[in-house]
Amino acid sequence: MQKHTATNEAATRIVRAAREGFTLIELLLVIAILGILATIVVPNIAGKPEEAKIAAARSSIGGIITAVQAYEVSAGKMPDSLDDLTVETENRAALLSKSKLLDPWGTEYKFTKKTKFTFEVRSAGPDGNMNSEDDIYDTNGGN
Repeated sequence: MQKHTATNEAATRIVRAAREGFTLIELLLVIAILGILATIVVPNIAGKPEEAKIAAARSSIGGIITAVQAYEVSAGKMPDSLDDLTVETENRAALLSKSKLLDPWGTEYKFTKKTKFTFEVRSAGPDGNMNSEDDIYDTNGGN
């Protein structure tokens, strides 16, 4: 009987550890945030703040794309807007904080559904004007 109890205790510990672990989505978001921080810190040390902001915007867009894809997996549909990513639900934590919806120049990122399966995330870039030459953007389809 003691062997059976030890097996049950081991199984209980494994289940408890699995519940306390991180999900793949959480790990991807942490990696994206670390990437954002790295792109801000490294170029600023080199004395190129504008290039650092551009790199940070690109990295943030990548993180937002990851969050949109995570939302799509959990909700079964694309979000209607980036604000949907900041809402905590009964089934999941908020994927982004409101502050992550602003580019390095303080302008909100723009989310546009292109097709049923593709979307674009865009920063207005240094000039603050959307749809101008200096915009920074990416799509989940790799555009």
